Amino acid sequence: MQANVYQHFRKDEHPFIDTVGNWVEQVEMQYAPVVTEFLNPREMFILKTLVGKRDDVLLSFFGGFEGSERKCAVLYPSYYEPNESDYEIQVYQIKYPVKFGSLTHGKILGTLMSTGIKREFIGDIITDGEHWQVFIKKSISNYITQQVDKIGSFGVKFDEVGWQDILHPTDEWLEETLTISSLRIDNIISTVYNVSRQRAKLIVESKKAKVNWTEVERVDFPVDYLDIVSVRGLGRVQLLETLGNTKKDKIRLKIRVLRK
Repeated sequence: MQANVYQHFRKDEHPFIDTVGNWVEQVEMQYAPVVTEFLNPREMFILKTLVGKRDDVLLSFFGGFEGSERKCAVLYPSYYEPNESDYEIQVYQIKYPVKFGSLTHGKILGTLMSTGIKREFIGDIITDGEHWQVFIKKSISNYITQQVDKIGSFGVKFDEVGWQDILHPTDEWLEETLTISSLRIDNIISTVYNVSRQRAKLIVESKKAKVNWTEVERVDFPVDYLDIVSVRGLGRVQLLETLGNTKKDKIRLKIRVLRK
């Protein structure tokens, strides 16, 4: 990727920009499609920004269901037409003893990650309030489903299901607007969750905050368009849009929030 591309993105995103460059080169050289692992919304935005205006390398996304947060991408030459099987996604229903308690998104993800796999192999984890399903890359699905037989205190089993049996997830995200002095992560946490700036700083310094599923320790970390900030014990927030500045030069934001 050209050096001037980097200036539009955070330094921690430069390795991903290089990866996108490699994918594009592969499509051009081999004249064949390239399939990615699961990408978060910010990565999808970067990929669209870098590839979207080309006519020799095209782009499509799929995460398993409409409205999925994490999606795989296919980069492909103009002659090719991607289909659902190209994305190499399998969906599993997690069977557990419902009458004895309930699972949580955090427990499921934590257990899957404890098998040593990378986050990008796992897509959305969804629930209808009682049942849970998880989207996994085919290349790693057998390994995960054989390794995990317990989540918390529950014995679990993974049953593969077809696209027609995907749950309708309960959506607890709320869209809100807020006015904020800066896009620092401590400021976002403090304003959105109505906690003191000091407590927000402590949350970040105690490694209880993540941006796009990666731990952040800098209290002045700048949150950007489509980033998802996860705060342990409080929930998640995503920056959807900047709506301009107020007369006092504060930033007006459109966000969506998941409060615990």
